[in-house]
Amino acid sequence: MKNAAVIGAGIGGLALAIRLQSAGVATTILEARDRPGGRAYVWEKDGFTFDAGPTVITDPACLAELWELSGHAIGSDVDLIPVTPFYRLSWPDGTKFDYGNDEAAMEAAIAALNPRDVAGYARFLAYSAAVHEEGYVKLGAVPFLDFRSMLKAAPALARQRAWRSVYKTVSGYVENEKLREALSFHTLLVGGNPMATSAIYALIHKLEQDGGVWFARGGTNRLVAAMVRQFERLGGELRLDDPVERISTEGDRVREVKTRAGYRIEVDAAVCNADVLHSYRDLIDHPSAKRSARRLARKNWSPSLFVLHLGVRGLFPDIPHHMILFGPRYRGLLDDIFNNGVLAEDFALYLHHPSASDASLAPPSHSTFYALAPVPHLGDAPLDWAIEGPRLARRIVAEIEKRLVPDFGERIVTQFSYAPPDFETDLAAHHGSAFSLLPSLTQSAYFRTHNRDDVIENLYFVGAGTHPGAGIPGVVASAKAAASLLLAKPG
Repeated sequence: MKNAAVIGAGIGGLALAIRLQSAGVATTILEARDRPGGRAYVWEKDGFTFDAGPTVITDPACLAELWELSGHAIGSDVDLIPVTPFYRLSWPDGTKFDYGNDEAAMEAAIAALNPRDVAGYARFLAYSAAVHEEGYVKLGAVPFLDFRSMLKAAPALARQRAWRSVYKTVSGYVENEKLREALSFHTLLVGGNPMATSAIYALIHKLEQDGGVWFARGGTNRLVAAMVRQFERLGGELRLDDPVERISTEGDRVREVKTRAGYRIEVDAAVCNADVLHSYRDLIDHPSAKRSARRLARKNWSPSLFVLHLGVRGLFPDIPHHMILFGPRYRGLLDDIFNNGVLAEDFALYLHHPSASDASLAPPSHSTFYALAPVPHLGDAPLDWAIEGPRLARRIVAEIEKRLVPDFGERIVTQFSYAPPDFETDLAAHHGSAFSLLPSLTQSAYFRTHNRDDVIENLYFVGAGTHPGAGIPGVVASAKAAASLLLAKPG
């Protein structure tokens, strides 16, 4: 294997490119946007730095490994700082719950909700450790290319009763409804419905408890910049602002990748970090690609997001870095988002306050926020976001005023939003989905887009739409899985 092209400079694509370049494969990354990062994009506006996301970094060891491959240290390129508490959870009745990995503090917080749930929480953590071992350590970076590989994994998944939802599993351990919400909402961070997503995703708790929750000083974009630095240090080439238009095949092999500006590169292998449906439908010229696109179009897709970015006058020491503002409904709101295609009048918010950890992200005496609300994707709710966006933004600001800062709206000095059509336009995301394919049991592992195409023998996939799924650890694991296949293949 002499050379490869990676289409898309998201975190998954960058991770794969680093692995290839570390192994001596001359790798070129082709990125459509003017900056690398994919969903981890960044804007600078009026002195504020606004990360598009993802903003929660777990399992930093999976990132550090990308530097260790070539004898370097991640700390030389980016400063990862711990966030505590991991999240502050807040309900409309004023209840607050700080979630972290301080055992004594967690026991006290749980006991304040329901003393009987302290022992149940300990049992839940033991369950989380078991599914982490089976679903992440053993299988996270293992490519599922045929059904036999799924059958091999099935007994272990069955032992953990993976067919149950995360919420149902959590409910078997704790009684308090608020605690059930606190221990099940994490699947929303990877685009899954807590009421339906496989209990395997309870492994997120083990990831957080062992590895912590981290933030890249300067913003998630600094992690992206560090990955680019490591890739280019190894001799890799990154080409920006030039979308790939065609992945040309000859027989059952990719022969050439061509961009809109006319750049052409003959390759021994091509790797797609772009949206999986977009890749098959719009880029790949092989006859099998249209069949794959039709299959993908019939699958279930994760919801989208409405993200309101806010530059605000003042400092807010009482608002931690990560906060979840639950709404008055949990199951009903999730049904509206995932099943009913309804933009509900109530909502739940993830409030990101990065300047709580790094004051450089805002001008002096100012703060940077974003408020994120999961919303139905465009296939379920083809709304006019030019109308709905400003309306939802006003409601979000009003909710923050009601629950946290009474004069919040008056303090806003700059704001802009990112809505489902932006995901569709900027990222070619099908239906404007923010997380690609829905992470359900029947769309996981073998049933997800394979890390190597079934027909085109030198075409590979990384990112949220492939195994194992969305989130930084997920896309980095997808890169490890794809690299194991690609580097094992003779040139």
